[in-house]
Amino acid sequence: MEFVGRLLSAVEPELKQQNVSYEIQYTHPTRDFFKVNDDCLYIIRQRTNGGRLELVVAAKMRKEVSNNGL
Repeated sequence: MEFVGRLLSAVEPELKQQNVSYEIQYTHPTRDFFKVNDDCLYIIRQRTNGGRLELVVAAKMRKEVSNNGL
């Protein structure tokens, strides 16, 4: 099962349906220069540790784009 790059909200129901034991670790930027959307979590790493799936998730960055005179 490959989950990297997918939304956590889409993966969790699959894991529960298949009775997969998993743990979620959250990672955050060290600075708040770019704001993040904590409601939109993506899986950025997965590994198996003793039969348990470990998922590392990060929030999507909110970037505002402007057309400054274009």
